[in-house]
Amino acid sequence: MNLHSQIFGEGSPFVILHGFLGMSDNWKTVGKKIADEGYEVHIIDQRNHGKSPHTDDFSYELMAEDLVNYCQDKGLKEIILMGHSMGGKTAMLAACENEGLVSKLIVVDIAPKHYAPHHQQILSGLTKISEANLESRGDAEDLLAEFINDKGIRLFLLKNLGRSKSGYELKLNLSSLKKNVENVGKALPDGAKFEGDTLFINGKRSHYILPADELTISHHFPNNRIVGIEDAGHWVHAEKMDEFFEAVMDFV
Repeated sequence: MNLHSQIFGEGSPFVILHGFLGMSDNWKTVGKKIADEGYEVHIIDQRNHGKSPHTDDFSYELMAEDLVNYCQDKGLKEIILMGHSMGGKTAMLAACENEGLVSKLIVVDIAPKHYAPHHQQILSGLTKISEANLESRGDAEDLLAEFINDKGIRLFLLKNLGRSKSGYELKLNLSSLKKNVENVGKALPDGAKFEGDTLFINGKRSHYILPADELTISHHFPNNRIVGIEDAGHWVHAEKMDEFFEAVMDFV
C-alpha cells in the first residue's frame, strides 16, 4: 500500500503517526519544529485516513505492515517512531515485531491495553455529515454540534472535510472505520516486547493512561519513561505544544 506522507528536513529519520480520525496535517507544526532540530521527519497518513488509500480491511497488524513497507520503500532504518492514540498502538506493534527498525519509541496518550469502543457519537456525527448536502463548513459544524459539545474536537474532525464536485465530502473511509471500530481498542498482544528506549507522554487531564497501566507498560516496554503534561488532555501535542516538544527533545 502506497501511504501518503509529508516530509520535512534532513538528518536522522523521525516518523510520526496520527490518531483515529486524524491525518498528517494534525502534526505539521510539531513535525516542522522537530525537523528544525536536525531530523528528516515523515508524517504519514495511515490507511483509510487523509490521502492514503481506502480499504475494507483495517487492523493494527495491517497498519504496522503498512509502516514497515513505507520505511523499506523510503530506505528508512533505525527510525525514531512517534504515534498518537491509534497511531501509538500502530507504533508499539511495529516496534515490537520488527527488531532493528525502531531506535527509539514515543507513544502519545495511549497505553498497550484494551479500550472499550467510545467513538460512537463521533461516528454518528460524521455519518450525518456524509449523508447531508452541505453548502458550507459552518453547516457541517452545526450538524456535528448535535453530537459533540467540544468545539475543539469538532474543528479537529472537520479537517477531514474536503471540497468535491457536489460540495463537500469526507476524506476518510468512514464505512470501513465504522465496520472495524472494535479493532481500534485492541490491546497489544501479550507476548509483544520492545527493549529499546520508550517514552510515554500523557495529558494529565486525559484518562487514556492511568497509574494502574504502568505495570502493563513495563511488561511490554521495560526501558520506559512516562511523562505527564499538566493541564493537557488527549491532544496533548496541540494543547501544550511547547511542553510536549520539550519532552520529546529531552528524550531523543
